[in-house]
Amino acid sequence: MSEVDGNEKGQPAGLVVEDGEAGYPALAGRPLAAWVHAAHEEGVEGFRADVRAAGLDEGGIEAVLDYCAKRRCEAAGLTCPGCVRRTEAQGVATIDAFVAAHAEITFERTGARLEGPGERRATFTDLDHMQRSWAGEPYWFWARRVLRKWRYGIRKVDALKSEHGEAAAAADVGPPAPAVLLMAPQIAENIGMVARAMGNFGLDELRVIDPRDGWPSEKARAVASGAAALLDEATPARTLSEAIADLNWVCATTARQRDMRKPVLTPEQAVAEIRRRGEAGQRCGILFGRERNGLTSDEVADCDAIVMIPVRSEFASLNLAQAVLLLGYEWLKSSDAASLGRVTTYESPISTGVHLGRDIPATKVELLGLFEHLEGELDRLGFFFPPERRHVVVRNLRNMFARMDATAQEVRTLRGIVATLARSKARGPREAK
Repeated sequence: MSEVDGNEKGQPAGLVVEDGEAGYPALAGRPLAAWVHAAHEEGVEGFRADVRAAGLDEGGIEAVLDYCAKRRCEAAGLTCPGCVRRTEAQGVATIDAFVAAHAEITFERTGARLEGPGERRATFTDLDHMQRSWAGEPYWFWARRVLRKWRYGIRKVDALKSEHGEAAAAADVGPPAPAVLLMAPQIAENIGMVARAMGNFGLDELRVIDPRDGWPSEKARAVASGAAALLDEATPARTLSEAIADLNWVCATTARQRDMRKPVLTPEQAVAEIRRRGEAGQRCGILFGRERNGLTSDEVADCDAIVMIPVRSEFASLNLAQAVLLLGYEWLKSSDAASLGRVTTYESPISTGVHLGRDIPATKVELLGLFEHLEGELDRLGFFFPPERRHVVVRNLRNMFARMDATAQEVRTLRGIVATLARSKARGPREAK
């Protein structure tokens, strides 16, 4: 172990280099990657508690996170265990090469083992986990997200809902949005993408049923972008019956035909039914199935209706977040709260069509002035030939410019172009230069 000169190496005070299999930065006896991993998995508040318990200064920890986020380890030639940079530095480019570098790889969920000719040992939850993470984690990317929350705090759902402005919030009256229920989601990142889709379209209640990778999940928060608050307030449940206990009506999304006597609805029809029931004081939910094989028939049987999204019949399976996004789009489209794109303090709501801003359409006097100016110069330059066809060409030119629906500024620009071209033609090419 050696102390690092923070000024010389650009590393924060207290960070040392541990000389193991490969040099790596460490703080208080733990690899820097372990600190970042803990912050990512536990959330900022839990991480703060760990920092205080270790007797470390919060300002120092922020400097350490900043060091990782900016990948300053590269200049020092250091890599952390478990970081994708170490795998790259070792020249391990494929999963086969990764397995060959190990003497044994074990899987916790099944107890299975893989043996290889190498010397290392590794443990994964299951084969899917190994396929996703064998190359290591992008810890600098994790550090950036943690650092942002560390400095600026975590956004709450109420703040998320109010960001589109008081006018839109006031217009958003009516029945409550349906709860989004995820049945045994298998990949944490998919839950995060679901939250992002929910945030886009005004769905603010998430219920997560028996997630494979546990709950809460910082991996889900990492991909939720600005909608992580929805994950922070999500309701976990062990079973479907527990998750839907307080709901009056639930529809199940599926791509497979079910031999059940239930209403089959499109997303638009399902949203209309949810609004009708919501206005009568009922609470509704939309159930989405597992990424790999959707919902079981027993789970669909516990619901009141089936929702089937119009898709290409030969390829009907959707990503989990895509399915939520389509239902969310239909929900927001049916309300008065939707806006075209972003609305902020400096950006007002817009509608379809051409937006003139502060400009105004040209008056007929301005358009006629343009026509007369253009036609006069064309007459002078002999454009209208034969002369007896002049009235037909003039009519076509006027119709063409009238279709432009030009603004006053555009008419002035066109007249400037005509004047410049006319002067250039009058002087000749050498004089124009």
